[in-house]
Amino acid sequence: MTITQPDLSVFETLESEVRSYCRNWPTVFDRAQGSRMYDEDGHEYLDFFAGAGSLNYGHNNPVLKRALIDYLERDGVTHGLDMSTTAKRSFLESFQNLVLRPRDLPYKVMFPGPTGTNAVESALKLARKVKGRESIVSFTNAFHGMSLGSLAVTGNAFKRAGAGIPLVHGTPMPFDNYFDGQVPDFLWFERLLEDQGSGLNKPAAVIVESVQGEGGINVARVEWLRALAGLCERQDMLLIVDDIQMGCGRTGAFFSFEEAGIVPDIVTVSKSISGYGLPMSLCLFKPELDIWEPGEHNGTFRGNNPAFVTAAAALQTYWSDGPAMEKQTRTRGEQVEQALISITEENLADVKEYRGRGLVWGMEFHDKARAGRVAHRAFELGLLIETSGPESEVVKLLPALTITPDELDEGLRTLARAVRETA
Repeated sequence: MTITQPDLSVFETLESEVRSYCRNWPTVFDRAQGSRMYDEDGHEYLDFFAGAGSLNYGHNNPVLKRALIDYLERDGVTHGLDMSTTAKRSFLESFQNLVLRPRDLPYKVMFPGPTGTNAVESALKLARKVKGRESIVSFTNAFHGMSLGSLAVTGNAFKRAGAGIPLVHGTPMPFDNYFDGQVPDFLWFERLLEDQGSGLNKPAAVIVESVQGEGGINVARVEWLRALAGLCERQDMLLIVDDIQMGCGRTGAFFSFEEAGIVPDIVTVSKSISGYGLPMSLCLFKPELDIWEPGEHNGTFRGNNPAFVTAAAALQTYWSDGPAMEKQTRTRGEQVEQALISITEENLADVKEYRGRGLVWGMEFHDKARAGRVAHRAFELGLLIETSGPESEVVKLLPALTITPDELDEGLRTLARAVRETA
């Protein structure tokens, strides 16, 4: 692909230096549909990024777009705070009938604000309020958001440093396989909990991702998740599952914890819950935890009604026919895995490991800088992929769940070429 130099002057002179994704993809995107993005010069890119997981159903999904346009054209309410609206009712009924009831999940639904970190902050506040304790346990390489409470339970040193103040009341513990199988699960954690001299304040809750996306595509075993749930129950701690990136079908099932057969006390959901990339988040919790006072956790943009419209349409379109969406995602995931096996076999000296579930996969290289070079070359070849991990050492694949087998094959061939050409 021949790429002319785009006019980036206004972004470089006026926009803050904090911008990041645009540095890796130095072009000006103009339109997008499905799994394709196009820049203003007409160059086409296959998207294996999907809005960092907020576009599970692709760009400008036609079914969701139609529902949104119809709602706006009839002057449906756009901004509603937490008022009752027809759009919110439609979403809540769809979510109850298509997600919660079929899975026998008892959750109450809270709209804490537009972003994932809003959901995490509300989950942490509620856990502390319920238990009357301050400490929260998180895990190595976790990522839960960029506001202060979320950063306190995030592992990445670079992101934590951006807070500018001490991040308190969070204690990290080893994630699954952190010690390469040499230490029994939760040996250190449980010992600290039971030892009166350990110095660990009794935690209110434990927060965990079943698959650590930003942390490097670290996949927790179902046995580990079950053991964690049991530990929380024995030790009177709430279990919070952060399903912001891995929920909404990313790993196959609607919730990433379903395979483990656990029912977390609190679940955070965002990114693809609106289905269209519109800001929306949920905090779900067991009814007995709903001890909020009216207005105790507030937010001007909790009632993003256009997001409720597309969210309801996404549920009705993709989650009303039982396991069909889950089966499709698992099939596409097997296609990715086979391609990663082939890439690994062709580059045995370079590839350290590949790992993933459903349609989230990562490939780690022995040379930690290699992932960045692969992503850069992929961009030049017309494929959008990002890196993850504490040192950006993992190539991260996050295509839309609606991607076709041919598009997936095309992107995986481009990835294989990028790996070869950066050797």
